Amino acid sequence: MSQTILYARVSTAEQTTAHQKTQAEQAGFKIDRVVADEGISGVSVDFADRPGAKRLFDMLRPGDVLVVRWVDRLGRNYDDVTHTIRALMAQGVVIRTVINNFTFDGATTNAVQKAIRDSLIAFMAAMSQAQAEATKEAQKAGIAHAKVTEGKYLGRKPSYSRKTLLAVCDALSASVSVSEIARTHGLSRQAVIRIKDHPEQAEAALARWTQQSQE
Repeated sequence: MSQTILYARVSTAEQTTAHQKTQAEQAGFKIDRVVADEGISGVSVDFADRPGAKRLFDMLRPGDVLVVRWVDRLGRNYDDVTHTIRALMAQGVVIRTVINNFTFDGATTNAVQKAIRDSLIAFMAAMSQAQAEATKEAQKAGIAHAKVTEGKYLGRKPSYSRKTLLAVCDALSASVSVSEIARTHGLSRQAVIRIKDHPEQAEAALARWTQQSQE
């Protein structure tokens, strides 16, 4: 008998395992089991090296459905994501995403459908890596800007923590709507829009206030 397993990678306070399970259930998934890697960075740790992921590969059987919030849960960069998805499909596992409800099924035999599936995998894996790189660059730019303006007017204190900012950027990369992000993280739509349009300024504001609190 097949089972539906949710894999959750948790690296921020806002994105708890329980929260990701609730999101999946609200999207219509009936989750039989949950496997999680908590406190694991999606940027620096390959999927195959995560303790939860290792258990997952041992647990999954042909015909099982693996549910993930988004493809970035399955790897740290383009190569890792695509390799992981293909390895799971080769094992007979169907991968489905909570956001946008994408399905990746290795049982597909139609050439056109396979081409569309493989193109979608490549595109989303590339988007995940691009967003991770953009977030790192925004952090660097924000810290540099904060150093330049050190001792000057701090501006309004951000309404979000760094963990919230990372979660918002993560959701934006997955094309979640501004309204939904604001509602999920207790922010105003204007705050989310500012983060979307000027991530480096959001990082700079956090860096300035972090410096102030440490003085």
